[in-house]
Amino acid sequence: MKIPTKTLDNSDNANLDNTNTLTILKHWIKEQALDLGFSDCGVVHPDNPIFPQQLAKLKQWLADGYHGNMNFFHENHDKRANPALLVAGTKSILSVRLDYLVTPPPKRSIPDNDYPNHAIIARYARGRDYHKIMRSRLKALALRIHDKLKTDYPQFADDFVFRPFSDSAPISERPLAEQAGLGWTGKHTLLINQKSGSFFVLGELFTSLPLPADSPVLPHCGSCSACMDICPTGAIVGEQLVDARRCISYLTIELDSEIPLELRPKMGNKIFGCDDCQLVCPWNKFAKLAKIDDFNPRHNLDSSSLLDLWGWDNAIFLANTEGSPLRRTGYDNFMRNIAVALGNAPFDQNIVDKLKQKYPTLSENAQIHIDWAIKQQLAKAKLT
Repeated sequence: MKIPTKTLDNSDNANLDNTNTLTILKHWIKEQALDLGFSDCGVVHPDNPIFPQQLAKLKQWLADGYHGNMNFFHENHDKRANPALLVAGTKSILSVRLDYLVTPPPKRSIPDNDYPNHAIIARYARGRDYHKIMRSRLKALALRIHDKLKTDYPQFADDFVFRPFSDSAPISERPLAEQAGLGWTGKHTLLINQKSGSFFVLGELFTSLPLPADSPVLPHCGSCSACMDICPTGAIVGEQLVDARRCISYLTIELDSEIPLELRPKMGNKIFGCDDCQLVCPWNKFAKLAKIDDFNPRHNLDSSSLLDLWGWDNAIFLANTEGSPLRRTGYDNFMRNIAVALGNAPFDQNIVDKLKQKYPTLSENAQIHIDWAIKQQLAKAKLT
């Protein structure tokens, strides 16, 4: 977004180089970010060498086929290498994060596995869609900045440009946030903050302000491999290297076809995303709770049974997922995921009956997974 005002003159250009003024302004911006509910805010420049370096890693990841069917990663490589191409006039990028936990995390354990009949949805996705939260608050931050510029720093108000992003453009978010000092990339590829763990989401505000950049954070994972060891499907194939084709988040959210047979039993009761690698991370003993109410669970999505959600029809799904990340899966894939989880649940004749009852109403792809789930349930019945 561009807010046109007067043209800069030579004296204003001199002020742009005033490091002290820009540093004071940056500190004020960070205070405003915290006031708006963000947990942290840092600055990185679009010409940071991390971007072309990250693109090289991405190309190797694509060559190895780890992206699965996420073909959008093949696009816009020029913008990934040079973020300034996304917004003309960008001189600095604000990286922010939002904590999303509403209850303290367990101490390095996976309590979700203790309730095999419960539907487990990743903790970030139980409330309002964070993309909407992030973009609206980033816009509010930008408008506060512009008001401040007009009153106290008029030399910066001229042709002020900004644009908010939240997983909505070809941006290497985690490397960007790392360079902005918000944390380091863990072996599971998620960002970890030394004082807040990893249960947070990221966003960016591109601006025309030439703010001083922050310093990156050194990694603090050491020899710990807890996240790699716990992954149910073995998706973390190396340090900071994930084979998305095996990742439960990919399988339950991005994949729009059959879930591989050999991975279905390993998914347990997870129907949208997975938190296991975060739950066992020792740094999450420092995890902070959300500062805003938007992440509070809706429609009992933190405590629903698999059969509760299996009872949703398409109309209920659309009503209960309005403004929710769950919309991304679509109804049939949501049912596909639940069918797999029901197949993994302890034997219950009621589960078998409910699976058969709903079978005719769903897509062929969902039916394939229902067939599998029924076979799994009947196989367990023979052992009881």
